[in-house]
Amino acid sequence: MTPRLSQDQFAQFRDDGYVFPVSILDDAEVVDLRGRIEAFESAQGTPVNGAQRNKSHLLFKWLDDLIRDDRIVDVMEAILGPNILCWNTLFWTKEAGSEQFVSWHQDSNYWGLAGGEVVTAWLALSEASLESGCMRVLPKTHLGPPMVHEDLYHANNMLTRGQEITRDIDEAQAVAMPLKPGQMSLHNIRLAHASGPNRSADRRIGISLHYMPAKAMQSVGQWDSAALVRGTDVYGHFAHTPRVERDMDPGTVAFHARAAEAVRHVLYHGAEEMTAKL
Repeated sequence: MTPRLSQDQFAQFRDDGYVFPVSILDDAEVVDLRGRIEAFESAQGTPVNGAQRNKSHLLFKWLDDLIRDDRIVDVMEAILGPNILCWNTLFWTKEAGSEQFVSWHQDSNYWGLAGGEVVTAWLALSEASLESGCMRVLPKTHLGPPMVHEDLYHANNMLTRGQEITRDIDEAQAVAMPLKPGQMSLHNIRLAHASGPNRSADRRIGISLHYMPAKAMQSVGQWDSAALVRGTDVYGHFAHTPRVERDMDPGTVAFHARAAEAVRHVLYHGAEEMTAKL
């Protein structure tokens, strides 16, 4: 059965800026995809890291297929309309016992995307629990003005520049979004969100997929890319990413290098220092 947002879920997403859980993958699919990730990591001798984390659908055929999966895109169409781009994909893996965290932040302050709503689908491929550091959100913050951030560059912060909202955070209002493997959450990129360290005995593996209407544009930099996953794009604001025929295909790996570097410059726009987290 294709997942659909109920009227209540749609209203919650509109009013509060988030909704969860939405079941997408069955158990066999989760086992298969996690197995693919970990087989790749075993072969290269290190977890997915650095630039591999970003625009990852250009490296892995299974992920390029996933961003076009009707079960996800149908949900996005209900929010964004019929002409949909997937701007980015990001791995969010916290190893068992890891101190890595994600500070409170709003993605809209850093992504340079304008001209249309942008929605993140965060898909769990292992359990994302309170213990393992699931995402937390501050409801309705997507409705207000941008919140004040500082670049703190904490070593364990998974964000590129350690961007952190340093005032007006009321933890008592935070809502945790635990997910079972195969479930996803949705949030507006203007919504303040964060996650803690992984205190569990298993890896917390998640992938975020970032969707927007074709009318959206990049306001930072002169070139950016996105995958057309449904409908048509009459605007041409983004170079369309090529379809991936096999994992680590040399042609799409070359495109990935340019695409990931472009996003890196967007994310560090205006920063005082640039590091190699992407």
